[in-house]
Amino acid sequence: MARRKQTKVERSYAARRKAVWRKAKAAKVQAVLVSRPEDVGYLTGFTGHDSILALEDGWACLITDSRYAEQAEGECPDVALHVRTGEMAVAVGEALKGRRVRKVGVQAEHVTLQTARRFEQKLPTKRFEPVKDLTTRLRAVKTDAEVRAIRKAIRVAEGAFRELLGLGAKQWVGATERDLAAELEYRMRRGGADRPAFDTIVAAGAHGSRPHHHTGGTRIQAGQPVLIDWGASVGGYCSDLTRVVFLHRIPRKLGEIYEVVRRAQAAGIEAARPGVACKTVDAAARKVIAAAGYGEQFGHGLGHGVGRQVHEAPGLGKTSTARLRAGMVVTVEPGIYVPGVGGVRIEDDIRIGPRGACRLTGLPRAADAMIL
Repeated sequence: MARRKQTKVERSYAARRKAVWRKAKAAKVQAVLVSRPEDVGYLTGFTGHDSILALEDGWACLITDSRYAEQAEGECPDVALHVRTGEMAVAVGEALKGRRVRKVGVQAEHVTLQTARRFEQKLPTKRFEPVKDLTTRLRAVKTDAEVRAIRKAIRVAEGAFRELLGLGAKQWVGATERDLAAELEYRMRRGGADRPAFDTIVAAGAHGSRPHHHTGGTRIQAGQPVLIDWGASVGGYCSDLTRVVFLHRIPRKLGEIYEVVRRAQAAGIEAARPGVACKTVDAAARKVIAAAGYGEQFGHGLGHGVGRQVHEAPGLGKTSTARLRAGMVVTVEPGIYVPGVGGVRIEDDIRIGPRGACRLTGLPRAADAMIL
């Protein structure tokens, strides 16, 4: 029987698997087990969970269970399929049976000590070795198709946010932080999101001074600023945005801080271009904030990569050793946080082009545009 010709998408996945195998081979293993769900999907198109992709030179096998068998056949027909009936460690041995594999790599960042020990117990004839950063560098640079997917996740998130603004201040005042988060997430799902990209942050008033505030039952009051950090996951790709909404008016102190953050973000985006050290981009934005006297109130890094995960390589921070490359998609999100007063963070997703950065997000950044 003639072998089915691979589609363009399947060839793309095969090329990624080949690149990952080169990385694994350099670590001197004879096969590698890819277990992080985002990486399994990146290398096959599979959207399920609780599965492992076994890779060898010219061979790939998805080890899954009966819940995903039919789904896997449709999503990644060019990959061998092993449907397990018992525990994963036993299934890995079954999938590798007959293959001359003694030394097996596992994803160091994902496999737990308990799982690694179970592999060793069930497969005593094999030696398991941790392999780091199998997909990190590969995933950091996005293809045009990936950027389109991220743009779609951005549009869904932005559309839901605009709908939330459209409710007007009367619907915000008296609602809890949790109410607004739920409303925004509902509207993202209705707009096409598979799920929120992460737990939505809604921080009312002084809660905005906590960069990762735990959204709770605090009721929103007239005249308060409300910091919202949200994103959508669509088709396996994420978006990540932050805005501060002002109810009726902009408090004087927050207005001053907002302008500093806006200028810092502009400086960071201006500095972002291929070949530039990530810490240099961070420094460009940090310099603006420090010059305004708020250096101690900006404690986190300037941004991070975004794609299949909402936080991935590269990191834009003071200690980063990475450099930007064309095709990377990163967030730029400076912030100033003043305990007892509140905080401002403005976050957009940008793509690094051949000559500089292009903002993928389209929401306005001016403070006046954020008044309800």
